[in-house]
Amino acid sequence: MSAERILFSSESVTGGHPDKLCDAISDAIVDACLEQDPHARVACETLVKGTVDASLIVLAGEITVAGDTPDYETVARRAAASIGYTDQDAGMDANNCDLQVHITTQSPHISQGVSQGDLSQGAGDQGLMFGFACTESEHFPQLAGTFMPLPALLSQDLTRRLSEVRENGLMPWARPDGKSQVTVEYEADGRPSRLWAVVIAVQHEDMVEQFGSEEAEHAFIEAEVQRHVIDAVIPAELIDEKTDIIVNGTGRFVRGGPYADAGLTGRKIIVDTYGGMGRHGGGAFSGKDPSKVDRSGAYASRWAAKHVVAAGLAESCEIQLAYAIGVSEPVSIRVMTNGSGASGVTEDEIIRRVRNTFDFRPGAMIRDLGLLAPIYSPTAAGGHFGREPVGNTFPWERLDETRLAALRNG
Repeated sequence: MSAERILFSSESVTGGHPDKLCDAISDAIVDACLEQDPHARVACETLVKGTVDASLIVLAGEITVAGDTPDYETVARRAAASIGYTDQDAGMDANNCDLQVHITTQSPHISQGVSQGDLSQGAGDQGLMFGFACTESEHFPQLAGTFMPLPALLSQDLTRRLSEVRENGLMPWARPDGKSQVTVEYEADGRPSRLWAVVIAVQHEDMVEQFGSEEAEHAFIEAEVQRHVIDAVIPAELIDEKTDIIVNGTGRFVRGGPYADAGLTGRKIIVDTYGGMGRHGGGAFSGKDPSKVDRSGAYASRWAAKHVVAAGLAESCEIQLAYAIGVSEPVSIRVMTNGSGASGVTEDEIIRRVRNTFDFRPGAMIRDLGLLAPIYSPTAAGGHFGREPVGNTFPWERLDETRLAALRNG
């Protein structure tokens, strides 16, 4: 009897997916506020919906900014337009749609616990968050250094590539909305062996008149996606003749964006993180300034977990943090290696080394990762983790040699 196949799937969506459009608008407002006031308090939610001839953006939340308040309407319209939503046929015309703003200031009862601005700064809310890292990606040279689960990493790479080829003109017929899903087959020892399936959905112009039939249109889209997206992203050794590749499974995807689906901030939290392979505390990231530990704690725990794996202490590491509102010290820290720890290094020892190497107080996480800067718009699509840190972006993905040495040496 043959061994049962071990399969794991993760998905991602493009920046033009309605939920990610909302994340982008919310994070653009976060950045605009932090540019004005690095200590701004921001909790901004966005809703979008389109119809045949009109669209709507709704902004709601609580924001406190010292000095001039950003023009939220202008920020939102620019963010949506930059993604490609400048034509109602694509799902929204951001430059001319209706826009409502329902924003008040932060509650004073929350503010009094988070406004110290030093290492005594309390958490902006109670909650739990997880950071995760593993060695799956390290088996493939082009993915090395990301320390990510392979299904999540590849699905995120595919959607970023979908957006890139639309924007650079390689696939000018593509529209902003799109999705990917990757299923990886694993060996019994947990090593990834091949891709079982790759699923791509890409919104597109109506090209039936150009190609003469829906079938010819679909064949063209399939070939273009294979050439410009899948072949450009997926390591060749992972795809074989048995890999099931599905492009636009319903046949056509002309109507998309906010017209096809209403969007909301914070509805793609598994896409944002580890594709379901690492756990998620439940709190969304986008639209929140770093005093919210949903965001800063998730980034810091990922940073620490990545260092544990990169230091060779484990092949897989998940770190959980938990906080109480207004309290600076985490109420709990847990490190789990799922039996993958290095020989002679116990989980208790890894926990001790992590505690001695990383400071998980909100003020310290903000300081160590430079989280007061307006760096959040690039995180709104394509995943928050496994990304290349350029400039001051994605600082939680940078490895620090001093911290690696501290973890290795105990």
